[in-house]
Amino acid sequence: MTAKRNRRKQTRSLQERLTAFAENARERALSLPPGKEREMLLRRAKQNEVTSNLTDWLSTPVYPRRGG
Repeated sequence: MTAKRNRRKQTRSLQERLTAFAENARERALSLPPGKEREMLLRRAKQNEVTSNLTDWLSTPVYPRRGG
């Protein structure tokens, strides 16, 4: 038996969702005492920022090289 996939229409771009998650995770992490949960939230926020930057970088148009 196959499981039914949850399909949802995304209203925001991937970069917007990743950035929003990173901001929320940082805010939650700052309200927590130092520890494993706080470090995990900060790590996930950093990963989402990097992913957002890479996605943005990969979606930029590529210009042909001069010369060779």
